[in-house]
Amino acid sequence: MKRVTVFLAIVALLACCISAYAKDYEISKKAGDLSVQVNIDKNPPVTGINKIAVAIKDASGKTVKDAAVAIDYGMPAMPGMGAMNYKTATALKGESYQGKLDFSMSGPWFINIKIKRDGKAQTVKLNVDIK
Repeated sequence: MKRVTVFLAIVALLACCISAYAKDYEISKKAGDLSVQVNIDKNPPVTGINKIAVAIKDASGKTVKDAAVAIDYGMPAMPGMGAMNYKTATALKGESYQGKLDFSMSGPWFINIKIKRDGKAQTVKLNVDIK
């Protein structure tokens, strides 16, 4: 009977841990009259490849599908190490612009999402701590 109880306790603990990490890293920001929802597939984001999805809505709440979205990301310079700067393109898939970020090390990183639409450029700036 003790083995069954211990086994069920371990399964319950694992289920809690998995559900804690199952949700994407998610943040919402405004860029002018646009509402931008950013999702990264790992929470917290980790070293290596992380998928990013950027959903954009205009002032009336309609999904924006006619923008050019590019992402610049990097890590500022630190003692003994120069700054790291990377760029990645995105592609519209469904209702979000999707791409990949490849974080080479843990620590504080910035992500700048550049949105060009109707001759206007807007930027959403994020800071993330990579584990």
